[in-house]
Formats: sequence, C-alpha cells, structure tokens
Amino acid sequence: TGQTRRTLNGHTGTVRAVAFSSDGQLLATASYDQTIRLWEIDTGRLRHTLHGHTNRIWAVTFSPDGQLLASASDDQTVRLWAVETGAHRHTFHGHTDTVRSVAFKPDGHTLASGGDDQTIRLWPVNPPADQADHILTGHAGYVLSLAFSPDGRMLVSSSADQTVRLWDAPTGKASHTLAGHTSMVWSVAFNPDGQTIASGSGDQTVRLWDAHDGQLLSTLHGYTNRGSAVAFSPDGRILVSAGSDQTVRLWDALSGQLRHTLHGHSNWVWSAAFSPDGQTVASASADHTIRLWDALSGQLRRTLYGHTDRVRSAVFSPDGQTLASSSDDQTIRLWDVGTWQTRHTLYGHSNWVWSVAFSPDGQTLASSSHDQTVRLWDVQTGQPGAILTGHTNRIWGMAFSPDGQTIASGSDDQTVRLWDVQTGQLCYTLAGHDSEVWSVAFSPDGQTVASGSGDQTIRLWDVRTGQPLATLTGHTNWVLSLAFSPNGQTLASSSVDETIKLWDIETGECRQTLRAPGPYAGMNITGVRGLTEAQKTGLVALGAVDRG
Repeated sequence: TGQTRRTLNGHTGTVRAVAFSSDGQLLATASYDQTIRLWEIDTGRLRHTLHGHTNRIWAVTFSPDGQLLASASDDQTVRLWAVETGAHRHTFHGHTDTVRSVAFKPDGHTLASGGDDQTIRLWPVNPPADQADHILTGHAGYVLSLAFSPDGRMLVSSSADQTVRLWDAPTGKASHTLAGHTSMVWSVAFNPDGQTIASGSGDQTVRLWDAHDGQLLSTLHGYTNRGSAVAFSPDGRILVSAGSDQTVRLWDALSGQLRHTLHGHSNWVWSAAFSPDGQTVASASADHTIRLWDALSGQLRRTLYGHTDRVRSAVFSPDGQTLASSSDDQTIRLWDVGTWQTRHTLYGHSNWVWSVAFSPDGQTLASSSHDQTVRLWDVQTGQPGAILTGHTNRIWGMAFSPDGQTIASGSDDQTVRLWDVQTGQLCYTLAGHDSEVWSVAFSPDGQTVASGSGDQTIRLWDVRTGQPLATLTGHTNWVLSLAFSPNGQTLASSSVDETIKLWDIETGECRQTLRAPGPYAGMNITGVRGLTEAQKTGLVALGAVDRG
C-alpha cells in the first residue's frame, strides 16, 4: 500500500544506513550520533544500542547467519558486534581514512571494507584478526559500495572515481574495470544468479553489466535534480539555481515562476553567481568548466577552460572586473573579466578547494578547502596571506561579512566558525548541527549568519554573540546552499531533496517551495533485481527506481 507501518525514534543524529537481518526479524540503523541501534521489526522495540565508534557511522551489514553485525565509521575502523547480546566482538584497524562500506562474503568467513583511503580490505572473521588477508588497490577515489557475488567468488566495488571494479575474492586480484558512469557510483549489487551487476550513479543512471566479462548490458535513465547552488540577482528579482541535472535555472523571485533553463554543462553544476550589474551569471561545474550566461536571455556567452578537475565555485569581485574560481585540482584561478584570460593561478591548498569569496572591498580573496584550512589571498598580486586553522575536518561553505571584518566557515566537524579577518583569530565556534555544515551566508546587515547542514536544517546565529537565534525545518535532505535577498527579508535554500525554499527571516516560516519540472516525471523503471533494502534506498535517492 505504500503506507508507513512504523516510525522508529531514538537516534539523535542523521541516520546514514539501515540493514535488515537475513530472517527479516531485526533492523539495524547506523547514525551520525556514533551509535547503532537494533530494532525488532514486529514490535518496533529497541533491542540494543551499540556504543563504541568515536565518529559518524556510514554503513552496517548483518552476517549471512545473522549472528554478527559489522559497521564502518569516520573513525577509520570496522567493528564487529554480537547481534544477540549487542556486545562488541572486534575492531579492525588498518584504514587510514573514513570507512564507508562493508560487506560479508556469503560463507560469513570474510568481511570486505572500503573507504576514503581508496583501498578495499578483506578481513578474516572466524576468528577475527588484526591483519587483513588482502588489501585491494586500484580505485582513484573513495570506495563507496561493496558486494560479493552469491557464490562468493567475485567482489564488486564502486567508487567516487566513477568506475565499478570486479575482483577475484579468494586472491584479491583485479579482474575488470567497468567504465561508463560520468559521476560518483554510489551503489552496486549482484542479481541473485550472479550473472549481472547493477550500479547506481550520481549521473542519474543505473547501469547493468555482465559480471563475467564486464560488458555494459543496458543503461536505465531516471531523473533527479539535487540542488547545489542558489543566488539572488543584485536587485533581488531573479533567483538562480543549479544542481545535479547539469542545468542552471533562472526563476522569478517574486512569483516563483521558472524563466529559463540553461543547458550546456555536461556534469553537475556546483555553483552559480550573478555579476554585480546583474547582467551575467557564472556557473561552475564538475565538467571542469565555467560558463557565462546572459541573465536576461539565458544565452551562453562564453566557456572558460583551464581547471583540470571539478570546478566547485565561481564568484565575481564587487567591481565586476575579476572572476574567481576554485577546483578539485587544488587551485584557485583569477580571471580578467575584460579579456577572460587567467590573471593568476593560486597554489597552496593540499586538497579540493570548495569555495571562494571576495571581501567587500575586493582586495582579499578567501578560500576554503578539504585540507581543513581557510586561506586569504591578495587579489591584486595573487600572493598568499593568513591561513585560518581550527576546523578538525573538511571545510565546505565560507563567506565574508558585509563589513569585511569577519569570515564564517562551515565544516564536516559539524561547526560554524567565525574568524577575525585582521588577526586571523577565531571569534566563536557555533555548535548545534548534528551533521556536516555545507553552506553559510551573512545577512546584508551583517548581524545574522545562516548555516545549512546535512541534518536537513538551517540555523540562524547572532554574529555578535555567537548565540543561536532560530532553526528552520522543512527540507528532507542536505541543505547545500543559502542566499539572503538584498533586503535581508528572505533566505533562499537549496537542498538535495530537489527543492528550493524561500524563508521569511522574521517569522522563520517557509513562504514558498520551488520545484523544477523533471523530464522523466512519472517514469517507473523496473527490472533491477537482487538489491538489498539499503541499496534500494540509495537508488531511490538517485531517482532511478520507484519509491514503492
């Protein structure tokens, strides 16, 4: 019927993974609150709460016989638990970064784990040992999903490097690399007879592969638009949005009507910004380019090439003479708007550069990175300035206050930090979100800073005191981007839930929800078999299979 049977309450953070026991009697849930909970399906009763991980938990899976539970965490460990008692059995150490995926071999004797260190490790389970039997290398990005074939002879893995890989499970030797996806591959599964592999990706497709020779059998197209950017025009009359459907959209900010859909990018569009005169929109994409569009007609004016990896952010200087862009290639580029030539390439970050922002006077550029730092640069010379350190995990969003005296930054460490630009000193650490902070924005009067998080909320903070003012709820997935209207009365938010929401700052109420029309609306893709409930959930999130 599609009706909700039961709602299980208890976690205090985002629930990242769920898994059913093989007999269907138990459900395991894993959360950013660092706990795992075991629930009885029939009654909804909480049987055990498992404590031990010291950071967010990304994955859980039951052993085939239902006796053990394995979990993977940001704390770089894999843990084994006794299902009957909830007791901790063993901790596997070896990964050097976040562990995102775990899978038992069908015989239950081997556990596979994959993580951000780009490796897969095969661990002995009976009895467990600290030394991995095999360490599989080859992926060039995070390992996001793992699955064994039904006979246990093959292991399949998917990665942020956009590939699926097949491995010989007994030896750990690489067999085939399945290439074709154009974005992160979030989920993989074998069908019940082990002949076919299904993979689901952020490129909005599910691909079916022959498990023996790695050949592509078919591509299933779905639709989703995970919104990653919003910005108001200088006069507040137009709202621009961008997202995973590779388009940029221009909306009437007053009526909520869609004006233009701008096509041209060939991958996720991560950022969109207006020029100070409101005539031009710059969009930054995972296709390694920046595109410049006429804000009135929607026509493409120019494409900028130079970055060698995903471009995460592009912003205009206050005088409109310079465009700054940041990329996963660890560089920032300053472009001359008159000639569209690169004026400076800024080196210094040691990981992805997620966002850039100009100071109000245009003299200083700030950049935030996954290397856990915010860096300041002289715009005229391209020379580096202060380095702001203090965050304990990747930094996502970052913004200058209107007076240029303060920088706000949001991080995977679940905090917003306010920094004094002149001294580089930390003013306040704003704690309250229970997931990563993706986006930050100052109100035009500089008195309020807004933060958007993976916990699906937006929080408003008093800049002078660091105290919380309000929490805005309504999104059902990560909040990736925020923008205040020029008059400060409206806040726009963009989310992975495929909506843009316009909020009344005075009341905290949602005034309007904008949804882009989908070209595959009403499509129901069928025929993918052998997926676990967790994998189905992942593919539903990609818009690839029906929610029923």
